[in-house]
Amino acid sequence: MPDSPFSRRVLRVVARIPRGRVVAYGDVAALAGRPGAARAVGQVMRRAAIPGLPYHRVVAAGGLLGGFGRWPHVKAQLLAAEGLTIRRGRIAGFGNHRWQP
Repeated sequence: MPDSPFSRRVLRVVARIPRGRVVAYGDVAALAGRPGAARAVGQVMRRAAIPGLPYHRVVAAGGLLGGFGRWPHVKAQLLAAEGLTIRRGRIAGFGNHRWQP
């Protein structure tokens, strides 16, 4: 469960990411009110583990997959199932798939 206002804001942002779109950790941090707190976003997501949230739609800067613990292949599969193409650990056409609320 989220234990701070920032954590709750991060999880609300993540919950809003539409299918077939991705957003960088830094973007989530900015949308949650703490620009520059990309690492903190990763920690919030790692601790929260709330079923049904689209954690796989949050990627590293420049469209690198990043995150997802020991299962980056699962993240790639989930994104591919949503229509995104993954090449060498990066989202092809990242700018075209980046969510900007």
